Amino acid sequence: MTTSADAIIIGTGVIGTAIAYEMAKKGYSTISIDRNKQIGHGSTAGSCAIIRMHYSTFDGTAFAWEGYHYWRDWQDYLQENDASSLASFKETGCLVMKTDANGHLEKHMVNSKALDCPFEEWDAETITRRLPIYSLESFTPPRRMDDADFGKANGNRLHGGVFWPNAGYVTDPALSSQNLAAAAKRHGARFEMGVEVIEILQQSGRVSGVKLSHGETISAPVVINVAGPGSAHINALAGVDHDMAIKTRPLRQEVVHVPAPEGFDFEHNGTIVSDSDIACYCRPEHGNHILIGSEDPECDPHQWADNDKDYPRDFTDQWTTQAMRYAQRVPSLGIPSQTRGVVDLYDASTDWIPIYDKSCLGGFYMACGSSGNQYKNAPIAGKLMAELIAYCESGHDHDTAPMAFTLPYIQRKIDAGFYSRNRAINAESSFSVLG
Repeated sequence: MTTSADAIIIGTGVIGTAIAYEMAKKGYSTISIDRNKQIGHGSTAGSCAIIRMHYSTFDGTAFAWEGYHYWRDWQDYLQENDASSLASFKETGCLVMKTDANGHLEKHMVNSKALDCPFEEWDAETITRRLPIYSLESFTPPRRMDDADFGKANGNRLHGGVFWPNAGYVTDPALSSQNLAAAAKRHGARFEMGVEVIEILQQSGRVSGVKLSHGETISAPVVINVAGPGSAHINALAGVDHDMAIKTRPLRQEVVHVPAPEGFDFEHNGTIVSDSDIACYCRPEHGNHILIGSEDPECDPHQWADNDKDYPRDFTDQWTTQAMRYAQRVPSLGIPSQTRGVVDLYDASTDWIPIYDKSCLGGFYMACGSSGNQYKNAPIAGKLMAELIAYCESGHDHDTAPMAFTLPYIQRKIDAGFYSRNRAINAESSFSVLG
């Protein structure tokens, strides 16, 4: 059996469904395919779903500041009448500690100021007033628990940070994908779940569709790889990986959930915190818990997965290491005997900046290398990809004449070539989940 569409979208995570929505609004007939049986139940479901706007690069900051506005206006963006069915965005703000590792955030503040993105500088007194459970002793460099100097302060103190008041998080990332899919369906988008792409069909140097695991083929002149941690496999199926200077690989990650210290309501009075002194970030979590993630310090070996299907899903000593690192900052933190949290994969790119681009195969596009930091950008990434596909399919060569893209909310123009698969590795990247 063969069906057809204007475009096939591989993946129904938050970026895949955003692309489906944006393309459907432009009048494309789309079919989204996912081997998961429910929309948003790949790596998006395991996302920390943090919406932040601080980046070390100007383009990254502009993209993220633009992205914030869609989450703020989520109901309007989706054109949804029933707000009760929508994922919720909690605007908690984000505090980033000033450290030598992040250049005391000088670049970040310059970028935000240039984009009229609000921020506040907090001194140590302000931090301890807002987060009285925090100690500001310095522990850098970050260490593992088996290091003899783990947990020993270095004699210095943190003197402040920068607070972005508009940052926050989405309470149910899988639901946000489902919201986008529902909005796309209202514009005619189709979804086929529980099936796997086993072949990228080609004809005369262009993509012509896909073949699925149950034998069905779908014909389309455009195929978009938004397969998350499976993106490298799909690129290999298409035979385009040889033409990519920036590659992607699935990277295993553990995220910790622990109860907040007794007497402090972190769920309602806490904030997102990025702390490179201890190489952890955190955010409030339901039930007055704290979610703790790693900022990938050098002492932690990367746990690369051979593929996005077969990888260890049990917690390891990395869980305890992250919890204990955070306990350096919060001495009253209790470490529960029962591990709770998430084990999942990042689709990590070479420089931890995503690829939003065409490929060397006509009609085959990719939105991959999300690296654990692109959830926040899903709506604007969807808009960019829809514009890029129209640009390339009308005869423009994005490789030699990169598309200029105007960010609608903040009315800034960016060079979409920033996200090219063949860019030089960006030396301004943090080379971590911070992007």
